[in-house]
Amino acid sequence: MKVYQSGDTYIAPKGSFFDGNVHIPGDFIVPPETHIWGSLDVDGRLELGALSTVGKDVRCKSGVIGRSVRIKGALSVGENVTISDNVIVKSVAAGGDIILRPGIKVGEVKSDATIYVYGRILSTRLIGRNVKVIGNQANQ
Repeated sequence: MKVYQSGDTYIAPKGSFFDGNVHIPGDFIVPPETHIWGSLDVDGRLELGALSTVGKDVRCKSGVIGRSVRIKGALSVGENVTISDNVIVKSVAAGGDIILRPGIKVGEVKSDATIYVYGRILSTRLIGRNVKVIGNQANQ
């Protein structure tokens, strides 16, 4: 699948399918409903669109993971990452802050900084310098 480039930013076309591993040498904007069957390796910032899937591990410098994304492997981030509502991911490790939105299903979450939990999530373990739970509503 062709990826468009604008400076250091790469953009996938809407509705793309990537069969195999993908490496991007800069920032990567992935539109909603994009499917990558292998691993995704981004040297810069990753913006992974809603309802997308990645078949293996994801590695990036920083990122935003859109709502209802499925990552079948681990998510490794060098700096900060925001994981939106209803994402399913095997595990998350980050060098910076991690923001977890409601409805996330994740294994172990590790941060060298702070983990912010907004609402209810399902996780096996949260390991960070600080863990802050904000707005954990019983009636969700």
